[in-house]
Amino acid sequence: MGSIFLPHLHTGWHVDQAIVTEEERLVVIRFGHDYNRDCMLMDEMLYSIAEKVKNFATIYLCDIDEVPDFNEMYELTDPVTLMFFYRNKHMLCDFGTGNNNKMNFVIEDEQELIDIIETIFRGARKNKGLVVSPYDYSFKRVDI
Repeated sequence: MGSIFLPHLHTGWHVDQAIVTEEERLVVIRFGHDYNRDCMLMDEMLYSIAEKVKNFATIYLCDIDEVPDFNEMYELTDPVTLMFFYRNKHMLCDFGTGNNNKMNFVIEDEQELIDIIETIFRGARKNKGLVVSPYDYSFKRVDI
């Protein structure tokens, strides 16, 4: 239900504009399949924290079937992928999974997700391209 209330990006141009035009906040984009169970769980979590992070992050959803433009460039093959951008720059985060480009697993704790987004935002403001997650998810490694 949360995905209904979060803004959807319906074209590649909309995704680009969301990334390029936001100058002060972290842009969080959930790429995935809207019908997928993991995506629905992540959407609910994102919706539940959207109001709490609105001062430093903005959240968007993008269905990779509807907008396939970035599937190859960002290797969007997982059911759910969370990516972070700040001032038109892709932010990397070390979750301990070996993939610093994106989060490709569901976070089930509100405060954990808020802490991760805030950590990435703080690192981005200090011009760090790679930040280390406050939590270690090496046990959640997703092999393709």
